[in-house]
Amino acid sequence: MLTITKIARGEAGTVSKPQIALIGTGLMGAPMTRNLLAAGHGVQVWNRSLDKARALETDGAVVCDTPVDVVRGADFIITMLSDGVAVGGLIKDPAITDVMNAGAVWLDMSSIKPEEARDHAAHLASLGFGHLDAPVSGGTKGAEGASLAIMVGGKATVFDQATPVFGAMGRPVHVGPSGAGQLSKLANQAIVAVTIGAVAEAMLLVEQGGADPAAVRAALNGGFADSTILQQHGRRMSEGDFVPGGLTKFQVKDLDNLLAEAASLDLELPVSKHIRDRFAHFSENMNGADQDHSGLYLELKARNGLE
Repeated sequence: MLTITKIARGEAGTVSKPQIALIGTGLMGAPMTRNLLAAGHGVQVWNRSLDKARALETDGAVVCDTPVDVVRGADFIITMLSDGVAVGGLIKDPAITDVMNAGAVWLDMSSIKPEEARDHAAHLASLGFGHLDAPVSGGTKGAEGASLAIMVGGKATVFDQATPVFGAMGRPVHVGPSGAGQLSKLANQAIVAVTIGAVAEAMLLVEQGGADPAAVRAALNGGFADSTILQQHGRRMSEGDFVPGGLTKFQVKDLDNLLAEAASLDLELPVSKHIRDRFAHFSENMNGADQDHSGLYLELKARNGLE
């Protein structure tokens, strides 16, 4: 079992909390950092665009100039990046791993391919470090409210070590060996994407039919059709609010990863394939890449000549 080396005793004899490095302080990473700080963790941060990291200084984060600087002295390293290539570029950089604490644990909370997560875990294990793939669901609201669903793959003993860190950001569940967290996230994204498509059709139907969409959502509250997506994204659709919480371009990336994983298992997922193509059209042909993924409603309206 890996051990944390940087935990010390405070003045009152209590065990101080581990030091955290967080890389990627964007829409999700910034509120996650604030919640870690609020839980009493020391947090050092780095972001490719340093202005986004510096915005966290007033919250108590220590801003580092390079990824090498940010991992130095950290017991846990959290990455919240766009894809597996970005994460792997850090994990496989010897300049970074050479300065990591002995026994440090890398918590990759990005959404990447399961095979990439397994490769990253094996590489870090060969160097004596721990790794958990721990993607999240809940969007910016979940990140801000410390209520993220955290799906964790990796060794159970390492999960036990990391549970207090995850607990500052949401609800962690160990779902299996390395790569299982990312597989769970792909399943999550299939459900999210298909449900967005269904909610968009339902909202357009009631709107065009003359019912009050907000009243319909209230009527469905608590029934079998109810969901966070119906209540949150249904409201976005009715109000035309597509300010990004979950970016459409990342939804497309996740669906591409889902279909690639399905193909490797000789599985056909026709509904996921259909919804992926619609998200891709919205992203690539309707300037929707950086809009919220609930903006698929706009693609549906365009299909029906209601632009």
